[in-house]
Amino acid sequence: ETNEQKLFKIANELLHTEKAYVARLNLLDQVFCAKMMEEANKGTFPVDVVKNIFSNITSIHAFHSQFLLPALEKRMGEWASTQRIGDILQKLTPFLKMYAEYVKNFDKAMELLKQWTDRSPQFKAVIQEIQSQEICGSLTLQHHMLEPVQRVPRYEMLLKDYLKKLPQEDPDRTDAEKSLEIIATAATHSNSAIRKSENLKKLMEIYEMLGEEEDIVNPSNEFIKEGHILKLAARNTSAMERYLFLFNNMLLYCVPKFSLGGTKYTVRTRIGIDGMKVLETSNEDYPHTFQVSGKERTLELQASSEQDKADWIKAFRETIEIFQQKNESFKNALKDVEEVSKAELGKRAPRWIRDNEVTMCMKCKEPFNAITRRRHHCRACGFVVCWKCSDNKVQLEYDNNKVNKVCRDCFCILTGEGVTEGKKKGILEIEAAQITDSSIMCGFLQHSEKGKLWQKVWCVIPEKECLVLYLYGAPQDVKALCTIPLLGYVVEDSPRHTDAPASFRLSQSKSVHNFAAETEELKQRWLKVIRVAVMGEMPARPETNGSGTLESSNTQEVNPDDT
Repeated sequence: ETNEQKLFKIANELLHTEKAYVARLNLLDQVFCAKMMEEANKGTFPVDVVKNIFSNITSIHAFHSQFLLPALEKRMGEWASTQRIGDILQKLTPFLKMYAEYVKNFDKAMELLKQWTDRSPQFKAVIQEIQSQEICGSLTLQHHMLEPVQRVPRYEMLLKDYLKKLPQEDPDRTDAEKSLEIIATAATHSNSAIRKSENLKKLMEIYEMLGEEEDIVNPSNEFIKEGHILKLAARNTSAMERYLFLFNNMLLYCVPKFSLGGTKYTVRTRIGIDGMKVLETSNEDYPHTFQVSGKERTLELQASSEQDKADWIKAFRETIEIFQQKNESFKNALKDVEEVSKAELGKRAPRWIRDNEVTMCMKCKEPFNAITRRRHHCRACGFVVCWKCSDNKVQLEYDNNKVNKVCRDCFCILTGEGVTEGKKKGILEIEAAQITDSSIMCGFLQHSEKGKLWQKVWCVIPEKECLVLYLYGAPQDVKALCTIPLLGYVVEDSPRHTDAPASFRLSQSKSVHNFAAETEELKQRWLKVIRVAVMGEMPARPETNGSGTLESSNTQEVNPDDT
């Protein structure tokens, strides 16, 4: 190929990929978004949910279909006389800045999509009906929504290749270089989102391979490794074919199953990384074996080769090490809060949770009020509960077998009458004390959302979910008031439209949260952590004093007894 042919080939690839991209944007805007807005306008589900999922996709579609694509088509039609694309891109690439809003909203869109698919059968039905059409190419809505996130870096790659082939004296070089500079700036908005989107894309693929039955599509789940493995039977050491999916927090031990729609697997066991151990083993009849031992199950596995075995052991050990590092206990004011063990229940007096440490019942999670739902204490575990949840009485050994009021859970344990069924906790139903113990930062802040009145809240950024800010009414609440996924939020120091001192603002599309700290120093500590989190990176804990605790009276070492 001559250099001219190579330049034509790159320009032609830009045109063809742009046509395919505009078709994908049309699918998102005119099919998915339009159909879901039509249903939302009937009152089936909120209109704002659809708007927040698709963000500014209509503007992005209009720009590409009405401006960039027609300009590229016209230029390629007259390529014989005008062999350049830099001038077109130089005029239009400033509009690529609109991608920043879409990319910043991407995580929130994925969360809303999953939330409403689980919550609303009608919402799920509309999406599935469209996904079943030929135009979707057997791909999910999530897959199609990844396309805009990945498109800008694609322009950057093509333009870099174009400039490598372009002679130094070519008249198109100046425009092409200016275009690349603008595109590179726009691409920086996508970098962290692309890393997360690639992981999310892989999670979606695994989710489909597992028959859409395992709830694994979550930003906190990070894919590590997958592959075929043999499982040695415990009794006769026969080897059975199995498949492993390793994540940052769990191992899925699967069995292959026959399916006309491609490779599918059934999950036999989900083993948590917490407490997991990996050991090399030796077996005369079966080489390349190793053992994975977890709280849920122990597996004797056989790799395909010594190298395969080494790769698996290395992946497991690195994953376990990183997990343990992230979950090291962080000393805080709530370290002395101990729950009475089941063995000691009723035999030892509990530490009572103070009334002002909670704003809701620690069992049913209903908010307390002064009239209809007052605070009561379970005499067995010390939890603060409402009257409905404390309407049980049982003899307690530590109180000379006197009859005392206890919560329903303690009643069941102490009497053996009925067992409370375990229910999967929602994202808000994570206890404040549970994540405060291993948090990157926590403490009281004043909070106001969209012009509402200021409210004092207990804020926590946990180590396990370092890109999420949890807001609680009090340090011992068992349910969060709300959560803020920090990735992509814009951080504004001392916003003009608030009178509160030491304030800052988090905003993303229509979501606006105002915060105020007690001091300017404390505010800067929070901002240092949050500014890292909004970029998709794991923030470090703020600097500590010689004793290892934060030097502020209103952050991690706050003692609830003093609040």
